[in-house]
Formats: sequence, structure tokens, C-alpha cells
Amino acid sequence: MTTRQEKDSLGIKEVPESAYYGAQTVRAVENFPISGLKAHPTFVDATVLIKKAAARVNSELGLLDKAKAQAITQAADEVLTGKLRDQFIVDAYQAGAGTSHNMNVNEVLANRANEILGGKRGTYDLVHPNDHVNMSQSTNDVIPTAVRVSGVLLWRKLDAALEELQKTLEKKSKEFDKIIKTGRTHLQDATPIRLGQEFSGYAAAVQKNRKRIDQTIAGLRVLGIGGTAVGTGLNSHPQYRQKMPQVLSELVGEKLTATDNYFEAMQSASPSLTVSGALRVLATDLIRIANDLRLLSSGPSTGIREISLPPVQPGSSIMPAKVNPVMAEMMDMVAFQIIGLDTAMTLAAQAGQLELNVMFPLIAWNLCHGMEILTNSTHVFTQRCVVGIQANESRCKELAERNVTIVTALNPYIGYAKAAEIAKEALQSGKRIRDLVLEKKLLPKDQVEKILNLPAMTEPNL
Repeated sequence: MTTRQEKDSLGIKEVPESAYYGAQTVRAVENFPISGLKAHPTFVDATVLIKKAAARVNSELGLLDKAKAQAITQAADEVLTGKLRDQFIVDAYQAGAGTSHNMNVNEVLANRANEILGGKRGTYDLVHPNDHVNMSQSTNDVIPTAVRVSGVLLWRKLDAALEELQKTLEKKSKEFDKIIKTGRTHLQDATPIRLGQEFSGYAAAVQKNRKRIDQTIAGLRVLGIGGTAVGTGLNSHPQYRQKMPQVLSELVGEKLTATDNYFEAMQSASPSLTVSGALRVLATDLIRIANDLRLLSSGPSTGIREISLPPVQPGSSIMPAKVNPVMAEMMDMVAFQIIGLDTAMTLAAQAGQLELNVMFPLIAWNLCHGMEILTNSTHVFTQRCVVGIQANESRCKELAERNVTIVTALNPYIGYAKAAEIAKEALQSGKRIRDLVLEKKLLPKDQVEKILNLPAMTEPNL
């Protein structure tokens, strides 16, 4: 491999001749051979969008030559359309604050901009990574802003996936609305419920999580770009910090605003942590829903089996014909991971000192990775599991009619104590509740039939 020599503040460094990155990126790769995980693609996009916006704003303010600004913009556009993506090579676990990632982006854009202007890679006379691509910026305001823009961009996809799940569950709720089944509390038999009502609860949970997350995303739309190194705005034009959110709003397609305190925006990772906390709540509900589907479909011969999940692959390497609820299991594993990511985010968010939280590389990776796997898993779970759920109506009816807790409906008429005696006798004798009530002449037959009507028991009925 042929190399070129580049010089940074630490000295001479050999850089692959064909690379668009430079000396600082090479040092970062040597320093941090940690995980093999690179910057999330959306995080790269967000950082590049900031560089594009800065080139435009600095040019408009008369600080950056128009030709250089146009070259940086063209280079940014090429990256945003998919080119040079293999040039972002710094590990996700890297130098604090994200300087390595910031310089990786600066070097790639600078080298490509130099080419556009007729120069060569590695010679920064025309466009310099720090002086031009990074003009009016610091890692300390670029990376927190890139995290926020990433979250805004990724929320669009996650919200679409959650809306798909919500609407599918609502459709199942309507489809199953007339199917009576036994309710369960404490994993024990409880009073009757309609299968559709059960699914309506799942749909509502997803809808409320969408609303909750969307409310937290509002915090990501407030940007601290223009704070530069410590929040004072040193080395930036007085109008820069107001113009940047305006231009980024145009590029991102979202209403983005400037923070009212640049010191807080640099010190605190709370907006990202707030989103992560909302994702944790979503994950908790998804675990609960997925596990309910596993329980309700358990069997098929010896379990509850009130619903059937679509078979998507053989379930055992030794037991023939076994089919497992693999999509629900996958959903669980992703949701467990989200909870773990949030725990790490919590530790990272509290680990900032004074003017800067240096743990933003971890926050960036966890937020982007979490939103991506939630998006993908939710879509797959919807399409390959929830869409194909079938109700086993006869099984639902069988279990509901055997359920002695329907005696609860008799409480207002014969009292709790007498109803408890009837329930115990029904369990011991195997007789039906209605037969025992009639046998003991506790109520007339027509009243018993009206009270113990299962569909009526699924609504307020006194």
C-alpha cells in the first residue's frame, strides 16, 4: 500500500495514498482498535449536515471564500448521497467528546473539497480540515448537535414503524372484538374479557409511547451549535449561532431552534437521556406485549393456545414439527438491549464535568443504535408476527365457560361470601356455577342466565 505523509500538531504521519481521511484519523484508528463498530450512518449524516450548514453560514457572513464553501458543500452532498462512506473509520469507542469523529469528517470533506478545486489529497493549502471545514466550530458543540440531529432524523423512521404496529394491533382488536375469553390476573383465572379488548390495550400502549417519545424529541430540536469550545462562542461570528439552526432546519426538514443557554447545552446530555428514557419505557411495554403473545399462544397441546402466531421457521433441531414464537423472542432481546443502552446512557450523562460532557461518543452510538434496532425490530415484529395472529375462538370459549371466576358477577345479588362458597364447590365438584346456583335455588333461572351472560360481563352491567 502506497502512503503519503501528512503533518499534524504531533508530527509526521503516514496516511494511505488513496484515503480521503488524514493524519488525525489514522492516529485515532491506531489508538482505538476497540469494537470494530464505526460511526452510525445517521450520525455521519448529521455531522456532515452541520459542516454543510457551517460552510454556507460562514460564506454568507463573509468569513469563508465562496469557492471553498461551494467545494465543501459539494463534498458534503456527495457523502450524503452515499459516496465516500467507507472513509469514516474511527471506532465508536474513541477519544472523549468525539474529537476523533469530528476530525475524521473534517479531513474527508477537506480532501474531497481540495480535489474539487484542483488540488491533491493530503495537501490542505486550498481547504484545510480545521481552518475551513471546522470554521466557527469545536468538537464540543458539533458532536452534541450531531447527536440531537441524529435523534430527530431517526425518530421519523421509528415513529413510522410504531404507527404500523399500532394500526395493526387496532385492526386485530376490531377483528377479535366478539371473541369472549377468560381474563387473567396474577397468571390466575379472572373475569371474562373480549380478546379484542385485550388487543386494544396493546394498541393504546404503543400509541401512548409514540406520544411520549415525540414529546421528548422536542428537546433534541433545540441546538447549542455556536457555543464552540466552552459555550462562549469564541472564534465564531456574532450572528453564526442564530443562523446555524435556520440553515440546519432547511437541510434537515425540521424546525430547529437555538438554545437559550449555550453553557447548559454543552454541559448537559439530558435531552438525549430524556429520549433514551422514553425508549426504555417503550421497550418495557414491548417486552410485556411480546411476552403476552408468547403466553397466549403457548402449547399447542398443553398451553393456553387462545391465539396462534404465524409459523416462520422450524423451532427445534431435535423435536419434529416444533414451532417457536421466535419473532416475540427477538422483540424481547432487542428491548432488553434498549434497557441496557439506557443504563449506559445514564452513566455517561452524569459523567460530564464543568463545561463539557466528554462521554458523547457513547451517547451518540447508544442513541442511534437503539433507535435503529427498535425501528427494524418493530417493523419485522409487526409484519412477521402481529399481522398473522389468528384467534382460536373455540379454545377461548372453552376456557371461558370453565372459568369459575364468573361467579364474581353474582356478588351484588348473593353477596361475596356466598359467591365464594359456590366457587369452591364448583372447583371441587366440577359442576358449572349456573347449575349450582339453580340447584340451591339462590336466584331464578332467567335472572341467573342474564347475570352469567359472558358477553354482558365484558362491559359495566349493573
